[in-house]
This record gives sequence, C-alpha cells and structure tokens, in this order.
Amino acid sequence: MKDLARFSGNSVETPSQAAQPQVQLVSISEEDAGQRIDNFLLRVCKGVPKSHIYRVLRSGEVRVNKGRIDQTYRLQADDVVRIPPIRMAEKTTQTAPGAEFEILLEDNHLLVIDKPAGVAVHGGSGVSYGVIEQLRASRPDAKFLELVHRLDRDTSGILLLAKKRSALTNLHEQMRDGVTDKRYLTLVHGNWVNPRQHIKLPLHKYTTADGERRVAVQEGGQASHTIFTLKRRYGEYALLEAELKTGRTHQIRVHLSASGFAIAGDDKYGDFSLNRALQKADGDRIAFKRMFLHAFQITFIHPESGKPVTLNAPLPPECERFLKSLEKVARDAGAKHD
Repeated sequence: MKDLARFSGNSVETPSQAAQPQVQLVSISEEDAGQRIDNFLLRVCKGVPKSHIYRVLRSGEVRVNKGRIDQTYRLQADDVVRIPPIRMAEKTTQTAPGAEFEILLEDNHLLVIDKPAGVAVHGGSGVSYGVIEQLRASRPDAKFLELVHRLDRDTSGILLLAKKRSALTNLHEQMRDGVTDKRYLTLVHGNWVNPRQHIKLPLHKYTTADGERRVAVQEGGQASHTIFTLKRRYGEYALLEAELKTGRTHQIRVHLSASGFAIAGDDKYGDFSLNRALQKADGDRIAFKRMFLHAFQITFIHPESGKPVTLNAPLPPECERFLKSLEKVARDAGAKHD
C-alpha cells in the first residue's frame, strides 16, 4: 500500500523516506485548493526540471482521484494526487539562502516588498533561486507564501506576495478585473513629446531557439494597453510614468520599443549601442548599469478588510543619482546656448 502524504506549506511531508523514488499519493488541503496542477507539481517537486514535469503530465502518469487530468486542472480540497516516481532534491538540502527585503506592508494575508534590480522573483532559466525561494528559506514556519504577480529580474520595485491561498485568489481576481492600479517610472531615450499618450498594441509571446522568453507586437496577439505620462525631460531623455491597463509580459518594454523609444539599460528590447555607452561615465553623466524601470506605486483592495490600499516605493538611489547627473548635463548644455 502506498503512503498517503499531506501537502502542507511548501513541501510534501511523507511518512517514510526511501532511497529510490516511489509513487506518492498526496491529499490536497483546503488552504492549497484552487491552484493549477502544473504549478503545484513545480512547487512540490524540488530540483526537477520544468520540462520533465510537463512530460509526466502529458503522459498521464499524474492522476487526480485516479483519473487523468491536463495541466490546466485546478486542484480541489481533498483531491488525491498521484505523483509518479520522480527523483527530487532531498528536502534537507537548502539551496536558497534565506534573505529579507525592504518590507512595505506585512499582515496575516500579505507581504509586500521593494525588490531590488538584478534579483529574479523565482528560480529557473539558469537562475538557481529568486525572491520567493529566499523568503521561504528565511521564513521556514510560513505555511503558505506565493507570488501574486511577477517583475522582470532587472525591474525594481513593488512586489506582492500572498500568505494565504484566499488572498492570492482574491488579488488575482482584482488584477483580472482591472481593479488594481500599477504604476511604473521609466527613463527613455528620444524626443518624447506628448504629455499623456495611450499605446494599444497587441502582444505575442514566443520562445527563442535557446529557450529565452520574448514578446513582440503582432496582429492577433493579446490586447495590451499602457498609458504614459511625461514627468520630466532631461535633455535627450524623458522620465515617464507608465500606467498598466493590462498586465502582459514585458508590456511596458515592448510598447515603448515598438514606438521608437528605448528604455535606458534594457538589454532585450532597447538600444544596445546606447546601453554600452551608458555603462561608462561621460563628463558629468555618471555610468548607469541597470534597466531604468521601477514599479513605484500600486493600489488594490485589501482581501480581508475590503479597504483600498496604496503603497509607494521611491526610486532606487542609483536611479536618482543618474537623473541628477542628466539634469546637470542638460543644465550646462542650456547655459552654453544662452
């Protein structure tokens, strides 16, 4: 008879540990109901490549209540999931070092942090671990901790995490219904003219030959809408506020690139010669070695109180210093023309 495990928090607890992989039957708790089977397996099967997870799903080896399911199936409380023999990393092996980040809000339902640039939100695609793995490692007693949304690795700013399944579901519904209001600050190169500009371009996701996720403007793609507001000009640069009306992958970056404006430091959709030049100081302009995209404000309805919450994260110091150097360059240039 096979062991019946109970899924709790971030790992599967089994009555016995065998040297060889074996079939596991996992009972789903009320708190963990509602998630897709593929996301559940990716979370439970530590150290197993994503491609292998989807392979066993397609093969029908994974069963729920003894029946076949596809990767979009959403788990329900008391479902029994059959996980086939898969060699997983030992539970005692801690690959992600515990870390804390600047906390903007924390209560029984939510954890909101200010993510620094250069840190991935989760492991994968050549990254051993990210924010979620580090926070779980630093909070071993947390029964539930999941990303509500994602930020690109090189984007800094506000990142929401849910501490309860009910909060995660509630916030996802708010995002789908357009209740949440997310604002970013970004610096583009070029002659931006309009004080306020709507960009509506359909976006299509695809994967490059080397497995990199990319997005392109393409007819028939997902409808996407960003509102840009000019905050200030700095010579040949412009600081913009971006308001997301939809939440597509790389939306701000691709909308700007397709409109002829490169985000400073964007290594996927930007101006590569400009990025190389920015790596080195030039007179009063200091060097800038990251992408200038920062999630500075979010408004949402708190999943427990039902009251609106607005949170802000100021521009990181390196971005502020870069703007000040651009301001000096622009001021000096203006003085020469007087």
